[in-house]
Parts: sequence; structure tokens; C-alpha cells
Amino acid sequence: MSIKDKVIIVTGGTSGIGESCSRHFASLGARVLIASNQQERGEALEKELRAAGQEVRFVFTDVSREDSVQAMVRSALDHYGRIDGVHCNAGVWGKGKVTDFDDAAWDKLMGVNVKSVFWTAKHAIPAMEQHGKGVFLVTTSVAAFIGFPAHALYCASKGALESLIRCLATDHAGKVRVVGICPGTIDTPMLAASCEGWDKPVAELYADVARRIPVRRLGQPIDIAQTAAFLLSDDAGYINATSIVLDGGTMALPPW
Repeated sequence: MSIKDKVIIVTGGTSGIGESCSRHFASLGARVLIASNQQERGEALEKELRAAGQEVRFVFTDVSREDSVQAMVRSALDHYGRIDGVHCNAGVWGKGKVTDFDDAAWDKLMGVNVKSVFWTAKHAIPAMEQHGKGVFLVTTSVAAFIGFPAHALYCASKGALESLIRCLATDHAGKVRVVGICPGTIDTPMLAASCEGWDKPVAELYADVARRIPVRRLGQPIDIAQTAAFLLSDDAGYINATSIVLDGGTMALPPW
């Protein structure tokens, strides 16, 4: 498996899963364009990895805006001349039932989690098709398949991505391979944010969850990054229009 010298865009590439993917892809010799709306973190990450001899560039990007996504794609093409892979990883979390949501909540969560993938596909896929081939990878979630309480918008957004993966794969068959990576419970800042408001300390909550997962631990961002690198490589060439679930066995569990 190799992604050496491949030009890969990672959205949401400065935190959690995205940061781990940016670091891992660069360590494997990929040329990584790190896209994020976290300016300081992005600049610091670029400086750190370039000092280590890795080829990365940070581009400030608001993935919910088409003009910003266009500029991100243009930056990759200007610097590297082509795009071999895109990892649409940017995402936000939101809690609430359908009775709680309003236009602002819808626009924020669906704008980042879903519309951003449409914008990225709209502008990056033609560039990959012009080059002759490419891989379009989307981070979804087991939330696409599990009805988590008070997660109506979040679950709906991830379910939409699972369907979009299949549509993109058929619409762009022959040149662009479209795949998903579907994390379960991963130790990230987003997971920590989801624990706010509970009467138990985060460490205790994590330990309780880890005991319930069949592999008996939380997932780590590197677990996702390693599989993402494989999916972006030519060795995964027959994996298309589907998602790889990385949940430690969570979805095999009966109701607790």
C-alpha cells in the first residue's frame, strides 16, 4: 500500500480525525493540502510538518461556502498540478430532537456536514476526471445507521452522506472511485463535546463506553487515518460505492 507522492486534500484537517489523517498521509509521503477554518492551528501544523521534511500546505477554507471550496481546489491545482484524492472529513456535531431544531441549526450542521461535500465534489471531481482518475473519500458515522437519542440532525446528515457516496460512484464511474469511512466512538474533541452536561466525569464516561465496545477500547484517530490511507491507495482499487465501518464492533451490540 502506498500513497507516496499522491496529492491529497483533507478538509477539517487540523483537529481530531482530520489532523491525524493530515499527519499520517504526510508521513507516508503524500503531498497534503490541509483545509480548515482553524487558521492558527493550520499554520502551526503546516510549519511543524514542513520542518520535518513533509510536503504539506495549509489553506484556510470555510467548506460550507462554494467560493471557499473553489479556492481550496484551485490552490491544490496551482501548487501541485493535479488532485489524486480528497478526504471530505470536515464535520460538526449537534444535539437535539426534531422538535428542537430551527433554520440556524439546520443551516450550520447540514451546511458543514452535507453541503460541503456537495461543493467539494462539484469542484474536485472534475479536476480528478480531467487527470484521469482519483479517489473521493467521505467520513460518515455509525450515526447513519443508529438512532442515537436527541441526534436527529446529526444522524440525518450522516445518512445523507452514505447515500451520496453511492450516487457519486455511479455518476463518475470509470475515473473516480468514491468510498466512505464510517467511524464509531473515536477519542476526539467532538466526542468530548458530546459529553458535556452529563453528571459523570468524561474519563468515567469513556471507561464505561470502552467496556461496552467489543474490542474493549475507544477508537483513536490513527485507527481512522490508517484505513483512510488504504482507501486512498491503489491497493483499495476494487472498493467503491461503499463505506468501511470502523466501530470496534459497536453495531453488533444488542440494546443495553
